[in-house]
Amino acid sequence: MQPRKVGALSLSLLVFLGVFIFGTLAHAAKGAGAAGFSLPSISMNLGASGSNPSELVNVLKIVLLLTVLTLAPAILVMMTSFTRVVIILSFLRQSLGAQQMPPNQVIVGLSLFLSLFIMAPTWTRIQDDALNPYLEERIDQKAAFSRAEAPLREFMFAQTREKDLELFLTMSKIAKPQTRDEVPTYVLIPSFIVSELNTAFQMGFMLYLPFLVIDMVVSSILMAMGMMMLPPMTISLPFKLLLFVLVDGWGLVVGSIVKSFG
Repeated sequence: MQPRKVGALSLSLLVFLGVFIFGTLAHAAKGAGAAGFSLPSISMNLGASGSNPSELVNVLKIVLLLTVLTLAPAILVMMTSFTRVVIILSFLRQSLGAQQMPPNQVIVGLSLFLSLFIMAPTWTRIQDDALNPYLEERIDQKAAFSRAEAPLREFMFAQTREKDLELFLTMSKIAKPQTRDEVPTYVLIPSFIVSELNTAFQMGFMLYLPFLVIDMVVSSILMAMGMMMLPPMTISLPFKLLLFVLVDGWGLVVGSIVKSFG
């Protein structure tokens, strides 16, 4: 990419971030009835709250919000499509034998944006059904949590295998639920994670097969030629890269990952 194009792209990203940040602050200030906008301030006093119990409630809500934010990475990794995507891409890199190409940052970044793409319908439903009504004060916090949980549970149920769900239901020693609504979320989440791991390893094994065949063929040829001291990986790597490029490997892999959530 030419330096001029790189500079233009960087400038466009900075402008977008600036418009987004200032637009958000301006919208918040407008909702508060202020003439301009100012940075919010948070004050937490752990004193006597007998005269005004609502102050203690507000403090507890802030503490709960901060706790949820600390768990956000775990929620992103374990309750979305991220686990399956990053494992499959890691298997792909190992099967190619390209060492650290692509780098870990690229693998994680691609997995993150693919997860955002796959989870977009779920996030849209959560925003429309839970977040926007709560910010507009049309529903309370409990109703917003219930509405936000429903699309996420629906996504996890669609990707969870029945045998994995039955396994955790048996280990939890609870009464067998008759409907999905009766399945506790703390049972659904580990079932979903185990199902994602199983699916990711199966797809990773299928990615290994064609490259394993190339390694075996190259190794057999080198042994037949008496070149046993030459590492087969040195010869097979260019052929694997050539095969991967000719068949549009990235498009096939990414397309298969996205379609696997259909």
